[in-house]
Amino acid sequence: MREVDVCVVGAGPVGGTLACLLAQSGVRTAIVDRAALPPMEHPAFDGRAYAIAAGSRAVMQSAGVWDRLPFAPGPIRDIRVSDGKLGRAASRLHLHFAVDDVGAEAFGWMVEARSLRVALNGLMHALPQLELFAPARATVTRHEDRAEIAIAGGETLSARLVVAADGRGSTLRAEAGIPVTHLPYDQVGIVCTIAHERPHEGVALEHFLPAGPFALLPMAGTAEEPNISAIVWTERTAMAAHIMQLDDDRFVRELVRRLGSYLGAVRVLTGRWSYPLRALLVQRYTAPRLALIGDAAHGIHPIAGQGLNLGFRDVGCLGALIADAVACGEDPGGPELLRRYQATRRPDNFMMLAATDSLDRLFSNDLPPLRLARDLGIAAVHRIGPLRRAFMRQAMGGGARLFC
Repeated sequence: MREVDVCVVGAGPVGGTLACLLAQSGVRTAIVDRAALPPMEHPAFDGRAYAIAAGSRAVMQSAGVWDRLPFAPGPIRDIRVSDGKLGRAASRLHLHFAVDDVGAEAFGWMVEARSLRVALNGLMHALPQLELFAPARATVTRHEDRAEIAIAGGETLSARLVVAADGRGSTLRAEAGIPVTHLPYDQVGIVCTIAHERPHEGVALEHFLPAGPFALLPMAGTAEEPNISAIVWTERTAMAAHIMQLDDDRFVRELVRRLGSYLGAVRVLTGRWSYPLRALLVQRYTAPRLALIGDAAHGIHPIAGQGLNLGFRDVGCLGALIADAVACGEDPGGPELLRRYQATRRPDNFMMLAATDSLDRLFSNDLPPLRLARDLGIAAVHRIGPLRRAFMRQAMGGGARLFC
């Protein structure tokens, strides 16, 4: 039985980054994923692009992932928030965040899912302190002082801690008997990438409509396509099914009805993807010799684009705790370490879940009293400088906070 300090189950963006961060810190780490990793690098596999906040970028840099990204990230330099209704102009009361107001390089950066996948796959194969098993199935048995990870058809590992990064349907979470509360939304997220005639100037748009938010996120262009943006478009479930069946011309017309014409002619560059939206509240983040991170620990509405950033905050916190424990000769999976991790991360994640859920319920309707209240609220935040700057700092993800 081979010994490692930590075994991460799930090699997605969050699990893979944690494994790389630990290995870079000298922690003996194994990572297991049931899927083959190379197909995830193909553009058709996942059409999403991630909004990476400044704090998340710092975590990725510490893990060695950021500098390996093969495609340039697109900086978000301004954010414009508005309220509207189909068939009617957006309210003139809006909220504008400018990165110059906080003296930062950017609020965040748009990173293609496949770009992150290429960087992670290359780094996981390159780190000598990291053992990668993929595709592989693992059976985990937790004991008081260790966990045993049996790789199907192969060897068995012994680890002081197992980290569940195996997604919203986490098998490890279910096996640990950790209760989960699901908060379904009658909404679907539609994702695609568009090319447009005029430059976006690094401006992200969050346009609130009765069916849900419509977001345009600026991406770095290429020589062939200098003006590119990612679309995250929320619709009611029935309407989303109809929209996904439209031909390209009609799909673009529906998109432009929500986006407006300020970017000129628009065309879809990639395929279309859709994802049912639901929130997830996990009652505990730990069990003996087990810690949950990322989607295994929490799920929120994408209204603020913070889902993956919360996962990277988990990585920064848990990674720092484990690295410190190993450096000091302490147990990286002991009860006190797990208690500190949960005490730090669960309140932060719960507050973000509550905020995004409340925002969706406030904005995803067209009741006149609520519409008036939210328009006045948007205008007030825009006019009150200290309050606006506080919102901007939150949008940046808390800075380069890597430690609990």
